[in-house]
Amino acid sequence: MAASSQSSVSGSDLAEDLALYREKFRRRLPANLEDLHGPAAGVVELPVHVAWSGMTAYDLDKPRQRMGLYRTVLHEGLREDLPRYLNGELLVQLWPTLRSLVGRTVRTVWEDAFPALAARGRPAA
Repeated sequence: MAASSQSSVSGSDLAEDLALYREKFRRRLPANLEDLHGPAAGVVELPVHVAWSGMTAYDLDKPRQRMGLYRTVLHEGLREDLPRYLNGELLVQLWPTLRSLVGRTVRTVWEDAFPALAARGRPAA
């Protein structure tokens, strides 16, 4: 088998990139889930810096749109966006499904920071 061309990126570079990516999401976290006081119902309009590639208006009374808003805000929202657009109680309620819709890094950062989410992510014993 012929040797493929080697990438100039080493394993340590990839690990460093992953650590920086995790830190990006950690810095955005609220101190606690009670700080997330966003709406639990109605239509929410996201600013372009959060919803830059698709829908900007989400009807929280529609389950698919609610999940879409939460996924978008968790991935793209800045620290000040999280309390404005996310609701802590609703986040905990949605987490068992939502955790499968967000990337591994986002899921890990949130579950490491908030045991209530980690507990909702585990199957019942």
